[in-house]
Amino acid sequence: MKKRSVSIAGHQTSISIEEPFWQALRMIAAAQGQSLAGLIATIDGERRAETNLSSAIRLAVLAWYQEKLGVPENAPLSSE
Repeated sequence: MKKRSVSIAGHQTSISIEEPFWQALRMIAAAQGQSLAGLIATIDGERRAETNLSSAIRLAVLAWYQEKLGVPENAPLSSE
């Protein structure tokens, strides 16, 4: 788990997510022509109130990869 501080709307906050998620987040930001802080601010602004920011980031990374793979939204992840 890697903890980093970022500034969102002028406020410092700490985010703890695994290194592969940080790497994916940087890649997504670059692909979208955004800064890492800008992408995190977007995710923060779109997350539901009951979802913490670290979880929202993980879900955003998952959604980005699912979109790239053509997985329909709300598709079951297993056949069980």
